[in-house]
Amino acid sequence: MEQEKMGYVLKEDENIGTIKIADDVVARIAVLAATEVEGISAMAGNITADLLQKVGVKNLAKGVRVEVEGHKVKIQLALIMEYGYNIPETCQTVQTKVKNTVENMTGLHVQDVNVRIAGVNITN
Repeated sequence: MEQEKMGYVLKEDENIGTIKIADDVVARIAVLAATEVEGISAMAGNITADLLQKVGVKNLAKGVRVEVEGHKVKIQLALIMEYGYNIPETCQTVQTKVKNTVENMTGLHVQDVNVRIAGVNITN
């Protein structure tokens, strides 16, 4: 896989064409998968994906860092959790969901999904 500026060539076939994916797309996939997990309130430093979609903002990649080398991906997430959820259990669910979603959608191998809980949302 050849790295280009802000993207990666996933597949190249001279008879059909080239498949490229931007690194920001991998980050967005990871964010959306993480915020679908029950107990996750939002990405750190970001408002929830639902609110972003309502106001039309498309930058869902805050609170995530993606490193792609070859076909291997390392993902780092900074999350805000809801109060009352088991942190280790919820983080393990996030890791599994993000890994599976990114691998299924991109064909890349997710080597690491590192989660940092940056805060807890306490709502009454």
